[in-house]
Amino acid sequence: MNRIAAGEVIERPASVVKELVENAIDAGATQIDVAFRGGGKSLIRVTDDGIGMGPDDLALAVERHATSKLADDDLIDIRFLGFRGEALPSIGAVSRLAITSRPRGGGEAHVITVEGGLLLRPRPAALAQGTEIDVKDLFFATPARLKFLKADRTETAEAAEVVRRMALSHPDAGFSFVTEERRLVDVPRGDTEEARIRRIMGAEFMENAVPFDLEREGVRVRGRAGLPTWSRNNGAQQYMFVNGRSVRDKLISGAIRGAYADLMPGGRYPALVLFLACPPERVDVNVHPAKADVRFRDGGLVRGLIVTAIRDGLGRKRAPDTGLSRQTVSSFRPVMPRGFGHRGFDEQDVQVALAMDMPPAAMPAAAEDSQPSYPLGQARAQIHDNYILAQTADGFVLVDQHAAHERLVYERLKRERCQRGIETQPLLVPEVVDIDPVGVERLAAASDFLSKSGLALEPFGDGAVIIREVPAAIGKADIAGIVRDVADELSELGVTTSIEERINHVLATMACHHSVRSGRRLRPEEMNALLREMEATPNSGQCNHGRPTFIELKLTDIEKLFGRR
Repeated sequence: MNRIAAGEVIERPASVVKELVENAIDAGATQIDVAFRGGGKSLIRVTDDGIGMGPDDLALAVERHATSKLADDDLIDIRFLGFRGEALPSIGAVSRLAITSRPRGGGEAHVITVEGGLLLRPRPAALAQGTEIDVKDLFFATPARLKFLKADRTETAEAAEVVRRMALSHPDAGFSFVTEERRLVDVPRGDTEEARIRRIMGAEFMENAVPFDLEREGVRVRGRAGLPTWSRNNGAQQYMFVNGRSVRDKLISGAIRGAYADLMPGGRYPALVLFLACPPERVDVNVHPAKADVRFRDGGLVRGLIVTAIRDGLGRKRAPDTGLSRQTVSSFRPVMPRGFGHRGFDEQDVQVALAMDMPPAAMPAAAEDSQPSYPLGQARAQIHDNYILAQTADGFVLVDQHAAHERLVYERLKRERCQRGIETQPLLVPEVVDIDPVGVERLAAASDFLSKSGLALEPFGDGAVIIREVPAAIGKADIAGIVRDVADELSELGVTTSIEERINHVLATMACHHSVRSGRRLRPEEMNALLREMEATPNSGQCNHGRPTFIELKLTDIEKLFGRR
């Protein structure tokens, strides 16, 4: 029965780390050290300098449904992160568990052991202070669970991420995470909240984020919101905490999306650290076995508070809005041109479109009328160094040059991989990219399928990777930006995503960074080559993020706008 119940709390090694670190925080620890071996299967050791326990408390701590953390047995008024009476017996049911503890202020140290649910009585031990918990041979009592674990590096990265999140929400405590003689997390005790965010998220995040702080009806939300221009490919850099507890809450995630709704395109996610504090009786943390989800008594108040706080923070950084009104833009609609897929152009034009290495030029003159008619027409002008205006036989199209080229590069990379493998280009001088240690672990764990994406890299110390080869198609792309975005994506691609999808995610990321940027002035032949390649490329009506790459307006529609019809 204990082993069945353990599955509700202990899913993987990271779950063990979460429960044990939460217990250490509840015990008032100012220093928490985690040692990790064999992806957590061989050893997980959590040492803290908290209040410790005597022999009687040790025996109680490993009993099911026993806890000293509830005031007056109130299951609503929960002021602690974990429950020793739930986590420890669950861990002991599926591993070889040893807990050594010494009460603060006096008393002797004792150790208690549990092996596969079999409990041995406490006995004297040696320990200077606090508590040390060893979890060895995880899932030895339930070997079927081992089949569901990922590679050691992946499990290690997930566990280290747990510690990073804990460190973010408890800056007063010091944290370390060490595995196979490598230190992935190391932050000192006594940080200010701002200093701790800087240590975990990095200086670049702090330079591209704004503070927000708002309180209403006893609920306070504060933190740092990344600028829309510093967006990421997924939500891996969104850290959300409720009363100090790390959560994955749909209401909070939805509020964050709402706050950025008019500022960020679909498929991009802000980096953000959000702390929400409210009276314990106004939030239920027991709706999920691992307490990852919560339920608010007044969800509308919480959502509105988050949206307003973030928007107010970003509003102090945003320039006044300029541009066309929504009603004007709504007159246009994405239309797939008739005859889409007709080739009708020279192969050399394709290479020009994909390379885009020509120097910038001024606004182009009108194309020759003698040229053949194409579905996407002939380029007539470039507007605001961002949009190509092309005349068709019965109207005109407006093309987003970055979105269009992003799709073209992505499809070319996919085609290369399917036909003969992605052509790579060794870097004359390998590039070193600084990245957090957890990101390094993710990239190292994914090195096999990254190489199939044309990206050859390897760890370079604890906080960097070295890039040796990149796909030839991306040329002089922003390699550092690509690697950081890929590391972010890997955090969400491990559980249900196929290898094919993972590779395509990486290819899409590389295509986005290599694409012709907004603000790049193009020559007439470059613009026409881009149009011709679009006509021959599958899915080129949408960019990699699902947005349209062009809009079309027929002559009949234009005549209606001017009252001619």
